[in-house]
Amino acid sequence: MKRFLVIPDKFKGSLIAEEVIENISVGIKSVLPDANITGILASDGGDGFLDAVARYIDLQRIWTDTVDPIGRPMKAPFGYDTKTSTAYIELARASGLVLLKEEERNPLQTSTYGTGLQIKKALELGAKRVLLGIGGSATNDGGTGIAKALGYRFLDTNGNNLKTIGKHLDRIASIKKEGKLDGVSFFAINDVNNPLYGIQGAAHVYAVQKGANAHDVERLDAGLRKLDRVVASDLGVQNANIPGAGSAGGTGYGLMTFFNANFISGIDFLLDLSKVNGLLDAGHIDAIITGEGAIDNQTLQGKLISGVVRLGQKYGLPVIAFCGIKELSAKEARTLGLQATIEIADREKPLDYNMQHAAMLLQKAVKNYFKTVRKWSC
Repeated sequence: MKRFLVIPDKFKGSLIAEEVIENISVGIKSVLPDANITGILASDGGDGFLDAVARYIDLQRIWTDTVDPIGRPMKAPFGYDTKTSTAYIELARASGLVLLKEEERNPLQTSTYGTGLQIKKALELGAKRVLLGIGGSATNDGGTGIAKALGYRFLDTNGNNLKTIGKHLDRIASIKKEGKLDGVSFFAINDVNNPLYGIQGAAHVYAVQKGANAHDVERLDAGLRKLDRVVASDLGVQNANIPGAGSAGGTGYGLMTFFNANFISGIDFLLDLSKVNGLLDAGHIDAIITGEGAIDNQTLQGKLISGVVRLGQKYGLPVIAFCGIKELSAKEARTLGLQATIEIADREKPLDYNMQHAAMLLQKAVKNYFKTVRKWSC
């Protein structure tokens, strides 16, 4: 009997992680009906972080009056563990790209302020620890929106308060802080290792998918550089080159800079909660199956699949990945540590077809792989 551990990310716009687990399992069972399959709901800190945590911790779901990335009123939840006074907040719930229509996406105009309002509510409830899953953002504000909601002011050369959006970063001349947050510990949960700015920074790597054009990218990158200079001058802190500073449009940098946050690997954090290491220590798994919507250069920057590969390497297990689109070469995929990378998309069909039929295509790809690879089918 073959034994598989399934730890996927979502296929954005098509399948949530639970559905990916379900369809991979169906595909395996169609070839290996006696296979033992264990699904683990994980997250790299992006969309799905809150649901993944709630799978393993009994949380109160607190709904907050807040705003979306472009300032429209909305309600968004976070999780609260009353036993430990810990708030679990998913950045994407109030500051996520999924909240905006395609024509609304523009990181020059978006802010993490709504997430800051959620944190403020958690602190009002008595939270002493705040764990933020910081992925899936629509923003490139360096975390200034969150900081503004919690007492920081960002001023121009005339001493006027600036709106904390991407296009205003290059206008920041000084930073002021009002009040204190004594006795509160912040943790940024993510698996991205980009610096704040530069060719591998937040703007150059991620802003285009958030709606930026080439000119916008340069302006946003310049704004993040300006923010870092003012922070160094006014606060005496330099965090721009720390791996992860560029996560979520610089939110990682903002959390470190304004709230002394510690970084935690999202996949490692969720795997620890799931106690999967106990299963692996017992030697009851033959392979790990993972996947996400696209395996591309961003995967190499340290997303969920990278964490799953580390887990496989730790236990000497092969890691097999299924994805909607594969943009890495075979050599790059092997360098990442994947034994096999299988694209499920039908290249002869349009994107809409592949998105709408992702479940069927995933099942088919899994079935074909396990049917044709002798190691598994015999």
